Amino acid sequence: MLSFGGRRIFLARAVVDMRKSFDSLSDLVRGQLDKDPYTGDVFVFVGRNRSRVKILVWDESGFWVCAKRLEGGMFALPAGAQPAQSRESMSLTAAQVQMLLEGIPPTGKPEKPQYHRTTLNEQR
Repeated sequence: MLSFGGRRIFLARAVVDMRKSFDSLSDLVRGQLDKDPYTGDVFVFVGRNRSRVKILVWDESGFWVCAKRLEGGMFALPAGAQPAQSRESMSLTAAQVQMLLEGIPPTGKPEKPQYHRTTLNEQR
């Protein structure tokens, strides 16, 4: 589980190329979201097919990037967060980010089921 320690969290609404990393994502924060990536705020980026998420944070000594790729299904985004061709971001709570990463749909209705790998006990 990730802890955001009271930091502000922003979700980029524009679809992001998931090949981007530290420098490219911080450039997007400055140029596209018009925010300062060195504030310690948390920036969440979603890929085109919503199967990948990256999180960028500055922690006083450098950037860190956290990434998650689903083996199947899509991340369920909060209302109003659907990817758009915009330069906007929306604020999220830590609970909303945790729900997004855990695959818990904010509406209570799954859009598409996520992949869950079977364990050895389930195969028997």
